[in-house]
Amino acid sequence: MSSFQITITIFLFLALAFGASNAQLSPTFYAYSCPNVSTIVRGVVEQARRSDARIGAKLIRVHFHDCFVNGCDGSILLDDSAADGIETEKDEFPNRSTGGYEVVDDIKTALENVCPGVVSCADILALASQILVSLDGGPTWQVQLGRRDSRTANPDGTTAIPLANETLAQIKNKFTAAGLDDSTDLVALSGAHTFGRARCPTFSQRLVDPDPTLDPAYLETLRRNCPQGGDNAGVLNDLDPSSPNVFDNNYFTNLRNHRGLLQTDQVLFSAGGDTAAIVKRFADNQADFFDAFGRSMINMGNIRVLTGNNGEIRSDCKRINSN
Repeated sequence: MSSFQITITIFLFLALAFGASNAQLSPTFYAYSCPNVSTIVRGVVEQARRSDARIGAKLIRVHFHDCFVNGCDGSILLDDSAADGIETEKDEFPNRSTGGYEVVDDIKTALENVCPGVVSCADILALASQILVSLDGGPTWQVQLGRRDSRTANPDGTTAIPLANETLAQIKNKFTAAGLDDSTDLVALSGAHTFGRARCPTFSQRLVDPDPTLDPAYLETLRRNCPQGGDNAGVLNDLDPSSPNVFDNNYFTNLRNHRGLLQTDQVLFSAGGDTAAIVKRFADNQADFFDAFGRSMINMGNIRVLTGNNGEIRSDCKRINSN
């Protein structure tokens, strides 16, 4: 082989290697390697939804919490493993009430049976979230795919996840730190609460020291649901009491009527400013909210992703692959 041929060969090798390690996400990433990926995921989540109407809210929350800790890399799915040096994120305060992990495992099993070692757990969360939102009446969007899974977890990093009792300034700072817009992305993604629920302890302080931003009639309803001193730790309350199992824009109408369940919900409207204007806009126009929500989900799904030669494709979402 001549020196010129050797040079060209090395150049092509480096170009391919560089391209692989800096690959971009694409909605057609699995077009050849696993063309039925969306159909397979849909089949599993449709079955799960028949027995658990809340599975959509659960999995989009897992996806959200995953992306805010080191990016969308499936780290939240890892279980404790002393052998692999993994300390799970699931036991940390923001994640103790997350669920739906068994459905992720079912999706992974179904995909491994058809496309072994191809589809990442991080991509499963993104795809399942989109499909379940659309099944519950919400928008659809082109899910960007091609993420790889991390080989580490970061329990300390869960402090980056927004909490229910934080101020608007604190939430905005966390969105900005994640690389998201602290107005439109913040309000649009909060709209996922249109089909979620929260336990009494999450907002009980607003009832003990009455929050003046709460509608008085709604305050009394919540006090009946969550009596002070009662055994109500496991009592679930709809974040959108008007249409709790439908993905729509009623969440924003509720905020405008001072019926936001969590402090971090109501403050989007009651604090005024840019977020209040967006709440009003989404309350008046569901199509506007749906468009913004799809764009914001794509933005969130791009947070510090692993692609190309970084990370791995786990064969089991709960543990890293054996070396």
